[in-house]
Amino acid sequence: MRAARAPLLAALLLATLASPPLAALLGRAIGEAAPPFPADRLLDLALAHAGLALAGALAAGVLGVALGLLVTRAAGRRLRPTADAAAAAAQAVPPVVVVALAVPAFGFGPWPTALALLLYGVMPVLRATIGAIEAVPGEVRAAAHALGMPPARILAEVELPLAAPLLLDGVRVALVLSVATAAVGALAGAATLGTPIVLGLQNQNQVLVVQGAAATAALAFAAEGALLLLAGARGATAERAAG
Repeated sequence: MRAARAPLLAALLLATLASPPLAALLGRAIGEAAPPFPADRLLDLALAHAGLALAGALAAGVLGVALGLLVTRAAGRRLRPTADAAAAAAQAVPPVVVVALAVPAFGFGPWPTALALLLYGVMPVLRATIGAIEAVPGEVRAAAHALGMPPARILAEVELPLAAPLLLDGVRVALVLSVATAAVGALAGAATLGTPIVLGLQNQNQVLVVQGAAATAALAFAAEGALLLLAGARGATAERAAG
């Protein structure tokens, strides 16, 4: 629970910085006469941004976990180098490039951004899944096998429960990356917190840039804090069950 305090506090401070009253004070301090981005519109964009980021992280999580489980099975181990290389290559391409290349195929809107978030988030989930499964002690698998459990049951009832903490760390990283990266979707017409950033750059209004950047960072810290709270609650429940 304590681990969540720092990101949640950072989220609160950054959200305050993004609020129109404080942004207006900042604007007056730097001589910016244009009004700040309105609070209701900023909230609408934050909700749309969160939905898009969650969808991208969920898709990346499903694909990353599936690939991770595949390459840790005996039948799929030969595919591990290929999966690692493909995931690394996908993350090496800047999301803004993916968005730009996807616009001709998907058109303007959320889909180019969703594709970029999917590609960008696969690698941390894939590597976390592989590391988590490989961290399961071999004697635990051997004991389950000796009890006559089939491979699918060993995976579902032994490996995945033991691997869950490390696996969730990879999902948390993917979600934070997705929230922080989704702002680029504004370049393709998606409703994200990148919209005030783009408007600010176009109109040379630094207050809008600060609002969009602060709101995006606040949402990323809030997502991390929420997942840390969830992990802490899960750990406390497991300890009570074991006790």
